[in-house]
Amino acid sequence: MRIGLVVNPIAGMGGRVGLKGTDGKVDEARDRGAEPRAPDRAARMLDRLADLADGIELLAAGEPMGAVLAREAGFEPTVVSEPAGTETTAADTAAAVAAFVREAVDLVCFVGGDGTAADVAEALSETEIPMLGVPAGVKVYSSVFAVSPEDAADVIVGFDRTERREVMDIDEDDYREGEVNPRLRAVARVPVTDELQSSKQLGGGTVDALAAAVADGVDPGRTYVLGPGSTVGAIKAALGFEGSPIGVDVWRDGEVLALDASETDILDALGEDNVIVVSPIGGQGFVFGRGNPQLSPAVIRRCEVEIVASRSKLDGLSVLRVDTDDPDLDAALRGWRKVRVGRFERRMMKVV
Repeated sequence: MRIGLVVNPIAGMGGRVGLKGTDGKVDEARDRGAEPRAPDRAARMLDRLADLADGIELLAAGEPMGAVLAREAGFEPTVVSEPAGTETTAADTAAAVAAFVREAVDLVCFVGGDGTAADVAEALSETEIPMLGVPAGVKVYSSVFAVSPEDAADVIVGFDRTERREVMDIDEDDYREGEVNPRLRAVARVPVTDELQSSKQLGGGTVDALAAAVADGVDPGRTYVLGPGSTVGAIKAALGFEGSPIGVDVWRDGEVLALDASETDILDALGEDNVIVVSPIGGQGFVFGRGNPQLSPAVIRRCEVEIVASRSKLDGLSVLRVDTDDPDLDAALRGWRKVRVGRFERRMMKVV
C-alpha cells in the first residue's frame, strides 16, 4: 500500500493557550508559549503504523511536514514536495497532495484540523483517492478523522472500502466571539470503519434542572473548572455569571477566578480540591480532546471529572471518548462513568 503523509505543523497550537484555533494566530500563539501539537500526534500514528504493517510504501512532504517524523518511526519515505518558505501554508499542503496524486497513492493521511482537511479534500476533488485525518486541530468538526492517532494507523491497515463524508469548517474569528456556524467545505472519500468520528451535532435540549442541581450542590472551597458548550453554560448561568460560551472558566466560592482561560490560567487558579465539569460533544461523544484543549493532561490530573449532559444528547451516543494527547491518561479515564442528566438522575456511559 502506498500512503501519502502530510503534516500541518502548526495545527492546534492555539488551543491550550486559549486562542480556540490557529488561523491567523500563529505568532500570537507562540508569544503565549504555545508548543506544536501536530508533530507529536503524527509520531504516535507513525509508531503504531510501523508496529502494525509491513510493506507500507510511505511518501511524505518535506520538513517540517512529515518526512523526518516518518524516518524517526523507521520508514524510508519518498519526499515528494518541499515547503515554499519557512512558514508552511495551505498551498504547501495542496502541493504535497498534488504530488501524491501524481504518484498514485492509495490513501492520503494528513495530520491537522478542519482547515487542513478542507485543503486536502480540495486537492483530491477530481480523484477517487481516499483521505484520512489524524486529529490535531482545536475544533475538528469534520467526519474524516480517526478518533486518535493510534486509531488512524489501525484504519490504514484495516479498511477495505470507502464512503463519502463531510468536511466541515467554521470561521475562527466568529468562533472566538461565541458564534458556531459550521459550513460544508467538501465531501471526501474516506475509509469505512468504526474508528472514525462523526460530524458534530449542534442540537441540545433543556438543561435547567441539571444546571440548578450542580449549582445547588457546589462545595465551599472547591474550585470548579467549567468547560465550553451550552450545557455547562447553563451551569455557569445558574452560578450567577455569564461565562465564555466556547471557553473554559474557573469559579470558586462565588468568584470567577479566570474567564476564557488558557491552560496556564487554569493551573494558576486551581486549589487543593478541584473538579472539572464538562459535557460531551453531541454526535461525537468526546469529553476531552475536541474543542477544549485548555483542559490539558496537567489540568485533568489535578481534578476530579464530572460529566454532565442532556438526555437527548446521550440518546444519540453509544459511547463517550477521550483523546487528551496523553495515552496513559486516556487509559485511566476509560471505563464506565456516571453522567449527570438531571437534578437527581445519572446514566452510566462507557468511555472508550
